Amino acid sequence: MKIRGLHEHEQAPMDLLLLADPSPEKIEDYVNKGECFLAEKDGEMIGVYVLLPIRIGVVELVNIAIREEQQGNGLGKQLVMDAIQRAKRKYKVIEVGTGNSSIGPLALYQKCGFRIIGIDRDFFIRHYQQKIVENGIQCRDMIRLSLDL
Repeated sequence: MKIRGLHEHEQAPMDLLLLADPSPEKIEDYVNKGECFLAEKDGEMIGVYVLLPIRIGVVELVNIAIREEQQGNGLGKQLVMDAIQRAKRKYKVIEVGTGNSSIGPLALYQKCGFRIIGIDRDFFIRHYQQKIVENGIQCRDMIRLSLDL
């Protein structure tokens, strides 16, 4: 798998980004403000993540997605580790937020060294019009995690 930055006149892969965030408007906003990275395998785009500067010295991993048929092969961990390595070049801290119902990503981030730093109660109720359900659980709260670089 090869990971590269989005080229200047290249469109971000909305189909992939929508796997991790159901709001095209929110995606467009943070893609325009952050840096988008693409994972390719055998010439096919299979993954994506976005790094968004949020404060001096702090960047947030705001979207990470792998094509469904490619999931479960360790590619998500490779993307998270790539994001950490790229973030180390410019930042002191990387943060990530995930839904209370996102059991797999919550485990993944902790395996990659992130620690839970807080819960933004009812985040997904306040910021998304549509109800989000994953793993049979309503996504209501954002679990915030952080890693010192």
